[in-house]
Amino acid sequence: MASVLETQGKPLPTDETADLRTIGFRSLDFSELALRVEDETGGELNFEAAGLRQIESVRDVLDLMHDLQAQ
Repeated sequence: MASVLETQGKPLPTDETADLRTIGFRSLDFSELALRVEDETGGELNFEAAGLRQIESVRDVLDLMHDLQAQ
């Protein structure tokens, strides 16, 4: 997540409870993050758009990525 934000010149929040809208993390950023995770792990992440709507904080994104990798 840090590298996605960094490439866009956005600061990495120091608090995992930071709201994604506040830090400027958008759906396209999430897509880029998912692609990077897939590249690094060699696996495909299977997630539903409906589940993404519930993600509001940095911690939510990190938890989802962890859960998707565990599947």
